[in-house]
Amino acid sequence: MAQPPLLTLQDITLTFGGRPLLAGADLSANAGERICLVGRNGSGKSTLLKIAAGDVEADSGTRFLQPGTTVRYLLQEPDFAGFSTVRSYVESGLTPGDDEYRANYLMEQLSLSGDEDTTQLSGGEARRAALARVLAPEPDILLLDEPTNHLDLPAIEWLEAELKSLRSALVLISHDRRFLENLSQATVWLDRGTARRMNRGFAHFETWRDEVLEEEQREQHKLDRKIVREEHWLRYGVTARRKRNVRRLGDLEALREKRRTTLRAQGNVNLSSGDADASGKLVIEAKNLSKSFGERAIVRDLNLRVLRGDRIAITGPNGAGKTTLIRLITGQLAPDAGTVRLGTNLEIVSLEQDRTSLTPGTTLRDALTGGGSDQVIVNGEARHVMSWMQDFLFRPEQARTPVDVLSGGERGRIMLARALSKPSNFMVLDEPTNDLDLETLDLLQELLSSYAGTVLLVSHDRDFIDKVATSTLAFEGNGVWREYPGGYTDMMRQAGEARAEVKQASDVKPVHKTTRASAGKASAPASQKRKMSFKDKHALETLPKEIETLGDSIAALQEKMAAPDFYSTDPEGFEKAAADLKAAQTRQAEAEERWLELEMLREEFES
Repeated sequence: MAQPPLLTLQDITLTFGGRPLLAGADLSANAGERICLVGRNGSGKSTLLKIAAGDVEADSGTRFLQPGTTVRYLLQEPDFAGFSTVRSYVESGLTPGDDEYRANYLMEQLSLSGDEDTTQLSGGEARRAALARVLAPEPDILLLDEPTNHLDLPAIEWLEAELKSLRSALVLISHDRRFLENLSQATVWLDRGTARRMNRGFAHFETWRDEVLEEEQREQHKLDRKIVREEHWLRYGVTARRKRNVRRLGDLEALREKRRTTLRAQGNVNLSSGDADASGKLVIEAKNLSKSFGERAIVRDLNLRVLRGDRIAITGPNGAGKTTLIRLITGQLAPDAGTVRLGTNLEIVSLEQDRTSLTPGTTLRDALTGGGSDQVIVNGEARHVMSWMQDFLFRPEQARTPVDVLSGGERGRIMLARALSKPSNFMVLDEPTNDLDLETLDLLQELLSSYAGTVLLVSHDRDFIDKVATSTLAFEGNGVWREYPGGYTDMMRQAGEARAEVKQASDVKPVHKTTRASAGKASAPASQKRKMSFKDKHALETLPKEIETLGDSIAALQEKMAAPDFYSTDPEGFEKAAADLKAAQTRQAEAEERWLELEMLREEFES
């Protein structure tokens, strides 16, 4: 016989700030079940999780927890008040009978000694301490709100494996697609105050969501057509019995009320970047770059060449020096040795990770305008701040809201709005995905993939890196950074192949002295033979497809501009199409030139 759910939320309603946040939301979790809770920023996901944890009381509805069920809740921002050390904080999560060894094990696995001062913790240390506290008792239900925030990739992959090994039921909120796909078995979509459930993992969510929204649009269209028919009858229909007319008029008013009160799906963020003139073909050239702090090497003998249009992702554990590396190669920090040469005509915009430029107490409007104005300069042109706010899904009544009371996702959208308003041809983005909802992440991926300039990106989001990066600069320890073509998955595959080659070479049995000597003489010329780099081979394989795609774009633009009335009816559109055509032709010529160079190089090596 099926067991009843450990936790049940039924018909939960909650009004926040005069606005209905939850309107009849349901949620249930069975033993061992792994559920991901998804929805737009501001849809009430964290609030619903707090109600599930018993930390917030709903206006109405039922919360039922099976007697004896243990629950642990990971907040987005843990509270260390009353705890002097990490150890005291972690052990406070244990109940009588729990094994203290597990708390010590988890702290060790998460690179914590337990003696850290809770008032001096970094964001990553605070997150790892909070994880150790909720994982240590192995509760019946784990409620996790953005558990991967501030974690590096090794810690995220460890956490995935640890959660898979637990028997606890999970209810999980995260912006990390790969994390959700690898863990979830069911999906609850919180949308416009209600919760829809699909008994499949997150990998199937977007197809399901689109089907639901399309069905809603069809139903809305049917409702609109029915109202039109009834209004037509009201104006022109044949007069019938008075009682019937009154009833039909009442039905029409009910239909109109239904249309008025129907909550429409929230729109998407309108992401577009300001375009500056193209930079020079060479953006950054670093030679033998080194930087140390005391005995610790951050960068050791780095050679890096960044060309216009490259999108390079930088990955490594927390503390490896990713932000320092960015400052070095963009010329903000002087190296101990080596040189950095920046290209010409660079217009750089940066998005910092810690959002320190958002001063507490500053209103949303002033954060976007700089203060004292209702205008935002976007790509050199003035726009009213209310219009720009709406492009990033802010409501007009939020204009005077202090930025420090906004959610993490809303603060992330402010940073994006400020960065994208400036004309640029080089973006430096430090953890841009933090706290953004999945729909905004999709749009940011599309923007960066089609961006005509150069992108330098620090991220721990594996799916985001795979979809955006043309190459990945990975930390390999002791100040060594190595560039791999492709995204995170490509990098892991190539790094694994390189380790396998090294292991295979180390497993070769020693040979006789005379044989070794003769083999060394015979192999000397082969060892001196030059080889194409991974990056060159990757470019040689992918450039023909890129050239073909650019050719299709050029043909489409030429056909569009050939329309006789295009310029007369839309002169601004014609000018934009002409600029896009020129840029595409330039990129195609450069790609063809690069392919010819690499093809000649390949023939030279093979001969």
